[in-house]
Amino acid sequence: MLEIRNLHAKAGDKEILKGVNLTIKDGEIHALMGTNGAGKSTLSNVIVGNPAYEVTEGEIIFDGKNLLEMSADERANAGIFMSFQAPVEIPGVSMTNFMKAAVNARRKAQGMEPMKAGDFIKMMKEKRQLVEIDQKLMKRSVNEGFSGGEKKRNEIFQMAMLEPTFCILDETDSGLDVDALRIVATGFNKLRTEKTSAMVITHYQRLLDYIKPDVVHVLIDGKVVMTGGPELAQKIENEGFEFITNSNQ
Repeated sequence: MLEIRNLHAKAGDKEILKGVNLTIKDGEIHALMGTNGAGKSTLSNVIVGNPAYEVTEGEIIFDGKNLLEMSADERANAGIFMSFQAPVEIPGVSMTNFMKAAVNARRKAQGMEPMKAGDFIKMMKEKRQLVEIDQKLMKRSVNEGFSGGEKKRNEIFQMAMLEPTFCILDETDSGLDVDALRIVATGFNKLRTEKTSAMVITHYQRLLDYIKPDVVHVLIDGKVVMTGGPELAQKIENEGFEFITNSNQ
C-alpha cells in the first residue's frame, strides 16, 4: 500500500523529517505518536502533497507508484485522504455542492460518468448517518458555523463519500469530548475494509481504544525511533515518552 524510504523534508530552511522509514500494508492501521514538533503533521502533509513542504531526499511509493511525482489532486484521486486537525471553513460553498464536485472529480479521474442526482442524494443520506451529521448542516457553507465536533464528524463524512483506500487521521481526536470521539471513531471503523489502510496520528491512547492499531510508531526529532504493537501506545500513555528517550541514550 504505502512505503516510505529514507524520507527527508523541510519547511523553508528548517529540516523536519530526517530519514523516515515506514511501510503500511493493505488493511493495516498504523498509529503515529510522538512529542510536539516531532514531524508527525509534516509527514502527513508531505504524503498528501502540501506545497509548503519540500522533500529533499527519499521516496514514497503508493500502490507501486512514485507518489512524489504526483500532484496533490492526483494523489487524492488515487485514493489518499487526510482528515485535518483544524478543518477550514469555505464560505459561500454549500456542503452538498462541495461534496458533489469532489465525488464527481474523483469519478472523472477514474473514467466514470458523473453520479446521477438521485444516487448522489441517496449516498449522502447513507454516509452522513454513519457519523450522525444533521441534514441541516448539508445546506450550510463548508464547516461554517460548525462546532468543533461537527467539523471533525464532517471530515469523516467526506472520507465516507470519497471512499479512499488510504486515510490519514491527523489528530482527529483533538478537542473532541467523549461522545464526539466515539461517534467519529465508530464512523471510521464502519468504513474500513480489507483493502483500506490508515495512519492515525494522535497524542493519546483514548482514540486508539476505539480505532485499534495493528502497529504503533514513535516519531521523535524527525525519525521513527521505536515501533511496536498496541501495547506500545499504552506504555506511552502510562509513562510518557521519557522511557523512549532514555532507552535510546
